[in-house]
Amino acid sequence: MDLIPRFVYRVFQIDTNRINSKSKIPAMNQLEIWHKNRVILLEMAEVAQDEALVGNDSNRTEKALGYIHSKSLANTREEQETIHEIVKILFPKGIKTANQANDVEIVFTAGKYNSILITCDGASKSQPGGILGHKDELRKLGIKVMSDIEAVEYIRTLIVARDILVRENCSRTGEPLPDWVGLD
Repeated sequence: MDLIPRFVYRVFQIDTNRINSKSKIPAMNQLEIWHKNRVILLEMAEVAQDEALVGNDSNRTEKALGYIHSKSLANTREEQETIHEIVKILFPKGIKTANQANDVEIVFTAGKYNSILITCDGASKSQPGGILGHKDELRKLGIKVMSDIEAVEYIRTLIVARDILVRENCSRTGEPLPDWVGLD
């Protein structure tokens, strides 16, 4: 029955490094299934989508173009200040490359649209900083960042809570249980 929503009311923006064009990233495969089943929404910042279109990988291009994209449109003084704060967090010595500028815009865009950014940029031994390595600082700006594995764990908790609520509501109202309960 479509009267009860399957959606867990979370929107995620994926970084270019999470395109998963060959479907070899297990956590991204799960996120894509949930997106397809309308449990979550997956989107991209326009700049991330543009990065993904570079090169001749038709699978990557097709996958990237399959997502709705968001424009950064940082037009207000407050938005410009947020971008400046993101730069200070991610690149305290300043932006040196176009990829770094893109990272800042991707992070900003996720925050602007209250989406959770999914990336694998940073927080590793080889890349201790990066976006993930600064997620606590970014959270202070209201920007949420997760790895794809963290996003799967987070969504699973939301699904469990959603299914409990749906079961209770159906039990109380006598409505039939949706066929998707317990399957996500």
